[in-house]
Amino acid sequence: MEIVLASVYSVPPLTRSKESMRKIIHVDMDAFYASVEQRDDPSLRGQPVAVGGPPEQRGVVMTASYEARQFGIHSAMPSRSALMRCPQLVFVPPRFDAYKAASAEIRKIFFDYTDLVEPLSLDEAYLDVTVDKLGIGSAMAIAQQIKHRIQANLHLTASAGVSINKFLAKIASDLEKPDGLSLIAPAQAEAFLEQLPIAAFHGVGPATAAKMKAQGIENGADLKQWDRARLIATFGKAGDYYYWVVRAEDNRPVNPHRLRKSIGAERSFSEDLREPDEMAAALVKIAQEVHQRLTENKRYGYTLTLKIKYGNYETITRSRTRDSLIREPAEILQLSRDLLSAHLDLNRSVRLLGITISNLAHPQSFQQLALDLSASDRCERE
Repeated sequence: MEIVLASVYSVPPLTRSKESMRKIIHVDMDAFYASVEQRDDPSLRGQPVAVGGPPEQRGVVMTASYEARQFGIHSAMPSRSALMRCPQLVFVPPRFDAYKAASAEIRKIFFDYTDLVEPLSLDEAYLDVTVDKLGIGSAMAIAQQIKHRIQANLHLTASAGVSINKFLAKIASDLEKPDGLSLIAPAQAEAFLEQLPIAAFHGVGPATAAKMKAQGIENGADLKQWDRARLIATFGKAGDYYYWVVRAEDNRPVNPHRLRKSIGAERSFSEDLREPDEMAAALVKIAQEVHQRLTENKRYGYTLTLKIKYGNYETITRSRTRDSLIREPAEILQLSRDLLSAHLDLNRSVRLLGITISNLAHPQSFQQLALDLSASDRCERE
């Protein structure tokens, strides 16, 4: 996945003394959804399992057990393709209530050690344990305790990475999956990154990796040869990120109040839709679901993006940004239908539609808006 960059890399990070180095843990649950299903249904243990919609419903794999991954099955793969690779694959519909409950218990364990917990999703999080609540001192010891408690209390396994920043901790957690625990120490960091294949850098997606390899960048050592100006000229703002992280510098804090960047919903259809009226009707329920999620999160946004996946799996996205917040179901629906009408290829069938709201506003802005409106109303009445 490509990283969306902030201005955090616009200035050089401060040189850290040994005493001021942070202790960051990245915890990543192993095949989380599939592992919960195998835990709760003993008949699934040891079997290749895919959580997602079955082939007859034209479903997509959300996650796969490690037994299934041996056949090359991965998330976002069409269920039909997954079944061709592994005819004995067992499909299980997702149970998000079960996953959320397990995730909540895992986070309770995290908070026993630090309040600086930044959840990235239900199954992974960063922890800053530079100063831990229990006075343990060792980030490796804390990570080991967390892994042990997750296994003992929830009968699930987690992999953890430990290092001095989020970038390195994230990479470390992937080194020995499943049930791994890896440390990238400060003295080892730059040498480790120099030999790391460029595709293994967190934030370098497949498209960027291919572009880098075309430029002769095969690993961290190659990347390190490029100066900052050249990287920015070639890769845009991301070039600044690449310049610093290959030098083991990442000054992003662990943010326990991290806000979501977008909220959306999408729907796959058991049979391709061919008529524009059918597609417009399908957007009604999707728009309602998006509005419900916005309301639950007390967030609204300025940009709406429509996703269209055609019958041959080609996907396009089209966006529209407004000056005012998109808040009402009717607004979401109308904008979505306008984009559909403007950009739909009438000669092709559609297998999936999705709506996403981004450029989200901070919840405090609504409180301030309400106060401003209330004050204005009082002035008018007075």
